[in-house]
Amino acid sequence: MALQILTIPCLSDNYAYLAHDPDTGATAAIDVPEAAPILQALENNGWTLSHVLLTHHHWDHIDGLDDLLKSAPARVIGAAADAHRLPPLDQAVQEGDTIRIGTQTGHVMDVSGHTIGHVAFHFPGSRAVFTADSLMALGCGRVFEGTMAQMHASLRKLAALPPETVVCSGHEYTQANAKFALTIDPENPALRSRAKEIDAARATGRPTVPSLLAEELATNPFLRAGDPAIQSRLGLSGTDQTKVFAEIRSRKDRF
Repeated sequence: MALQILTIPCLSDNYAYLAHDPDTGATAAIDVPEAAPILQALENNGWTLSHVLLTHHHWDHIDGLDDLLKSAPARVIGAAADAHRLPPLDQAVQEGDTIRIGTQTGHVMDVSGHTIGHVAFHFPGSRAVFTADSLMALGCGRVFEGTMAQMHASLRKLAALPPETVVCSGHEYTQANAKFALTIDPENPALRSRAKEIDAARATGRPTVPSLLAEELATNPFLRAGDPAIQSRLGLSGTDQTKVFAEIRSRKDRF
């Protein structure tokens, strides 16, 4: 049976996730911005934490870990390449490694760009990928440590997953991302429709994540650097897609 995935708002605009295997009771937290909401969700559902998966070292994804482990001891898994900046790990992983949450197998993906050593966790049997600050709903993370080429390659890797994959990203940035996306791809009817749905969701306080990869492929400009209409609008027709991506990301940085 597929993982049951719970989206947990944290801090001002972060999300953590719980992924629960109903066959075994194993439950993983993906990133820990703060402990209290995760502990409350575990209690509300009668779940026992067994694993913590860390995507990268930024404080707003790990700061709640110590408090969480005091109340809910669990096996902590994170990237070997980021281990020097992460809390102590029980298991250090790299691209190509697999992990197990109960009966479900997760595949580790290196999605460096936002940071060096950022990883995503893909669970094909559950049609879900936990991307944190790499691929985001209608956006992608700012390129702080890596290069534009690295980030673009990471996004292309994620974009190649099955389109029915649910993308569990790390922040509630979607409304702002939609406003920017419309400056890049204004004639896209799917994007215009999605922007209206996002506005309606946020007006009632509903999360806009997770999102479906198929929807990202149709509307997220950071996955559409090869689209002729976008290239033309940017004055970059026929240009290498990495350069187009870099221009889109640079415009978002200034937006």
